[in-house]
Amino acid sequence: MLLEDFDYELPEELIAQKPIEPRNASRLMVINPKDETILHRHFFDLKEFFTPGDTLILNDTRVIPARLIGHKKTGARIEVFLLRRIDSTTWETLVKPGKKAGEGTEVFFGEELSCEILSRTDFGGRIVKFKFDGIFEEILDRLGETPLPPYIHEKLEDTERYQTVYNRERGSAAAPTAGLHFTKEQIEDLKDFGINFGFVTLHVGLGTFRPVQTENIEDHEMHEEFYTIPEETAELIRNTKLSGKRIVAVGTTSIRTLESAAIDKISVKPGSSATKIFIYPGYDFKIVDALVTNFHLPKSTLIMLISAFAGREFVLKAYKEAVREKYRFFSFGDAMFIENRITR
Repeated sequence: MLLEDFDYELPEELIAQKPIEPRNASRLMVINPKDETILHRHFFDLKEFFTPGDTLILNDTRVIPARLIGHKKTGARIEVFLLRRIDSTTWETLVKPGKKAGEGTEVFFGEELSCEILSRTDFGGRIVKFKFDGIFEEILDRLGETPLPPYIHEKLEDTERYQTVYNRERGSAAAPTAGLHFTKEQIEDLKDFGINFGFVTLHVGLGTFRPVQTENIEDHEMHEEFYTIPEETAELIRNTKLSGKRIVAVGTTSIRTLESAAIDKISVKPGSSATKIFIYPGYDFKIVDALVTNFHLPKSTLIMLISAFAGREFVLKAYKEAVREKYRFFSFGDAMFIENRITR
């Protein structure tokens, strides 16, 4: 399939610049691929589309202040963007400007933190080794900046609005934005209704937001991202499947985690691993029965995943209607609920 097959027109004014308050006041487009129906609701109506015994799977990663602004010995400004921790002092990063950031380059972020560039990566990044006095996480909280996507041009007054209310595992370079809509009160209400909640962790990195640059999408290679599935989540998934209820993934990162660990149609392998899974039309979903997601960028791997789940033509039709109805797009935008997978 060609990259242009996943393009659509989006007026710039529909790109949400600020989160809505309260979180679950965002709009919700409910689409059913089997009969190609489209409903317009709000996120606080989500319970309407569940039955007791269904299970929501959420990604509990926490965004770290991954952007560090420093300088070289010459005084030249340089940015180091943390992608993935390799060990206690070594990280996989993106460095800007990269042309003059060769091996051996030292970068200083103040008196308490510096790093040395060790090597280049095959995707144009850098492996760096940090030197610091104290606890790295505390230093990072003081010196780092929470990264927002480049299409958001307004400063976020409360950085916790770029975190889910259920975050707990530090390590992500970007938020799993489908989960931003949930409030603590709505989660408790869903639990009272009989909905199960299971958690996985996938630290969002380059694999999720790296743009596709190949004309044929099958030539695109995903970048590795780290994930963990607890034993209790794996058991919950199996029990839900055996009872005939649905597994509803919150966000594309949750889908990629579950499908990467799928053993068969009812179970996933617990534990920690890394995934480079690239899901595009033609993929046979094994675990996920329904999906909560945001509206995604044109030509992105995320809209390709959604197209695999609900059918490319129907997804683009739904996006066209979302534009016509002036839904808010991307990270701080509105949500979709895809009721069930397309029958192939």
